[in-house]
Amino acid sequence: MAENVLQDIAAWRSRAGAKGIPSICSAHPLVIEAAMRHADRLGLPVLIEATCNQVNQDGGYTGMTPADFRDFVKAIAGRVGFAFDRVILGGDHLGPNPWKSLSAEAAMAKARVMIEAYARAGFTKLHLDTSMGCAGEPVALADAVTAERAASLAAVAEAATRQAQVKPVYIVGTEVPIPGGALEEIEELAVTAPQAAAETVRVHRAAFAAAGVAAAFERAVGAVVQPGVEFGNHNVVAYDPAKASGLAAVLGELPGFVFEAHSTDYQSPAALKRLVTDGFAILKVGPALTFAVREALYGLDLIAEELFPGRRREGLRAAFERVMLAHPDNWAKYYGGSADEQRLQRHFSYSDRIRYYWPQPDVARAAEELMALLADVSIHETLISQYLGACYEGVRSGAIQPSAHELALAKVDKVLADYYAACL
Repeated sequence: MAENVLQDIAAWRSRAGAKGIPSICSAHPLVIEAAMRHADRLGLPVLIEATCNQVNQDGGYTGMTPADFRDFVKAIAGRVGFAFDRVILGGDHLGPNPWKSLSAEAAMAKARVMIEAYARAGFTKLHLDTSMGCAGEPVALADAVTAERAASLAAVAEAATRQAQVKPVYIVGTEVPIPGGALEEIEELAVTAPQAAAETVRVHRAAFAAAGVAAAFERAVGAVVQPGVEFGNHNVVAYDPAKASGLAAVLGELPGFVFEAHSTDYQSPAALKRLVTDGFAILKVGPALTFAVREALYGLDLIAEELFPGRRREGLRAAFERVMLAHPDNWAKYYGGSADEQRLQRHFSYSDRIRYYWPQPDVARAAEELMALLADVSIHETLISQYLGACYEGVRSGAIQPSAHELALAKVDKVLADYYAACL
């Protein structure tokens, strides 16, 4: 039986090589391709994660089941030439959240079906998150209830992977906004109390034992905590190592564990590096990557209009605006203010809720039409300077080819570079 690559992640900090790993939380093919290409250059595995709202047995907002997502990632790996056995698939916030409007019994029944589907599809990093209340329950549940429900999901995953070559590792706990992001502008965050982190691990260990899956807890390698990082629509709360020093120190009481940091998007390279040094060895990133995709394709959208004015029935940005106005569920409760302020947030918010709309047929068609129109074009340096300035020097030096596809990948790669550098 092969050992899970992440099984000994807590020991990475004391040996040569990677000290942590970026967790790529996106279903956008450009993001996944860029991540594979970057990891391949470094000779490292790549961790690709899907959330419970994004991918589940009902399709999620991507329309994909866990098996579909696995095949989707595998197909990209084949095109890129990245060995699929170097891909770690993760499931994030696996629990009742997509169905929390139901009773706890009904929502947990759905969650058990979901985690079985993830486990059977070959996802080998499973974040168990049962912290949210369901119909008739408080918004947040007591640790003991959360741990009991998480252990029941672990039991399902263990049964589903009894014959698997690689057993899953588990991540427990949640000290982050609900999947999908915070509902309000955030100015400051309370860092997880050190003993609260230790207690999360303790109660989960006990719950796993009570559920008859104590052996599975030996493969629990991380706890989700809040190190004090987050982003709102227009601002980023930067990592303050001094405020997180006590939390980082408590890892000394948790052998075999690292911390998983969510919402690390838009942190500075120095902050990311310090997070890893302080034991936050799994760095989640998602919106910052699709933010970069949107920047790239909006720049290409303007370039296409310069080169081929009036050729398309509808540009990409126009398609996004039309579709988002017609289907406001994924942004309306997050974006306040005047109509003009909401319009700016729809397209340019750090929370990047526009990412939910890439799979929409009209948006996907507009993006495909844009890339097809520019597919055989060597884009002039002057247009790159005007509309994709961050790529200009790379194009001038020959490091970036002036094609639409390579320019888009380069924009994503600039974000990825900070994450991989922080982990080395």
